[in-house]
Amino acid sequence: MKGTIRNLFPGGNTSYGFYSFYQYIINQDIARRKICIKGGPGTGKSTLMKKVGEFFNSKGYDIEYHHCSSDNNSLDGVVIKGLNVAILDGTAPHVSFL
Repeated sequence: MKGTIRNLFPGGNTSYGFYSFYQYIINQDIARRKICIKGGPGTGKSTLMKKVGEFFNSKGYDIEYHHCSSDNNSLDGVVIKGLNVAILDGTAPHVSFL
């Protein structure tokens, strides 16, 4: 039994500049783990987050994929809703919202 998958863009460029919902990715009061991963371009951060999301989704957990607003093939984070766990890209420029 698979859970649901949501694909989101928690930030984006607007006519008023960049707008961010990153502070709402996971509520600090309920978060069990917030894991930040770092690495250069092409080192597998997005691939790892996608694989983790696929694994937990196949176990029935609801998953949120948070896509990068400037590259929709890149992930800024994945949230495993039932576990209250988030894995986030901790490299610049993302470090400002962690």
